[in-house]
Amino acid sequence: MTDPVESVLQNIAVILSTPKGSVPMYRDFGISVDILDRPIPVAKAMMTADIKEAIEQWEPRVTFISVDFMEDELNGRLIPMVEVEINP
Repeated sequence: MTDPVESVLQNIAVILSTPKGSVPMYRDFGISVDILDRPIPVAKAMMTADIKEAIEQWEPRVTFISVDFMEDELNGRLIPMVEVEINP
């Protein structure tokens, strides 16, 4: 039997690392790539909304709480840190 917490975290990692439109038959699965090349404040707002929506749609075992970002300025990346609550 697998650990349910590990399963949830793995599923969220897959959701966040999958570009929307890349999974046949599940074109809405993942995160939109429309945030690429946007200014950081705009990208954060777009990613926050997209992450919340994706987690609520594709991972029913959790409740979305928040998302914060680490900025990798050297490589121009935003790294989301997502907080969720596992439903009983």
